[in-house]
Amino acid sequence: MTLFDFRVRRMNGTELDMSTLRGKVVLIVNTASKCGFTPQFGELEALHEKYGERGLVVLGFPCGQFADQELETGEEIHSFCQRNYGVTFEMLDKIDVNGEAADPLFVFLRKRTKGLFGDSVKWNFTKFLTDRVGNPVRRYAPATPPSKLAGKIEALLGKATEPKL
Repeated sequence: MTLFDFRVRRMNGTELDMSTLRGKVVLIVNTASKCGFTPQFGELEALHEKYGERGLVVLGFPCGQFADQELETGEEIHSFCQRNYGVTFEMLDKIDVNGEAADPLFVFLRKRTKGLFGDSVKWNFTKFLTDRVGNPVRRYAPATPPSKLAGKIEALLGKATEPKL
């Protein structure tokens, strides 16, 4: 199983088939609009702008599971992110990342990249980096600034995808 086996919902209700991202390096982040780490939106956007043409895709997944720090509606979230941080990378539908209602994509990411204290997501702005063939490579803590991922992103972007048989 890889990242490309999943489908997620966009804020507008349409579906994103993750297989359309085959050959891309994908950075997945559970976000929140009212968190101390919210300024990371600016660095995530900077990564998107710097590496997007080379094959990086940044996906934000709003989540209100941690101290209810996310706005209620997709429209509010979208407006907040654009107005305050100029976000142009894709923001998906609000989800749960832990518990029985956790989105299957996050269950997969959590299990493949266990953190220091197990597989659950501990807070907003946990980051998951996947390679061009859809394998989770690493999980980054909420406090890790997105700019610190640039070296790993560049290394992954430099690797070719596996040849199709």
